[in-house]
Amino acid sequence: MENRKFLTFARTSIKNLFRKPATVGYPYQPADYPERMRGHVEIKTDNCILCGLCMRSCPPGAIRIDRADATWTINRFDCVQCGSCVNACPKECLTLLPGYTQPASSKTEDVYQCPKRPTPAPPKRPA
Repeated sequence: MENRKFLTFARTSIKNLFRKPATVGYPYQPADYPERMRGHVEIKTDNCILCGLCMRSCPPGAIRIDRADATWTINRFDCVQCGSCVNACPKECLTLLPGYTQPASSKTEDVYQCPKRPTPAPPKRPA
């Protein structure tokens, strides 16, 4: 019985000697991401109107919007890359780029400054 296990192991190891490695030399060779991979969220701040729909549609609550300061904040480690915010954005300023979130030793938030939009004056009512 042990001879059979040894022969199976020997056959597998001999096959692996003549094949290409299954791993990739990551730091020296960039990774190829699958076509439909959902990666990290990116924003085009010029198009953002700070409506808050992305914040309301985010299941883990990783996105925060502050209209007073005109900032858009995302906690990359809370984001689950589901794409709900991208689907909810009316101005299409959010996109999912393929790739992984960079590793870090502590949780940080990325804060983006959006251009302040003038608030329209309410219509005047006749007296």
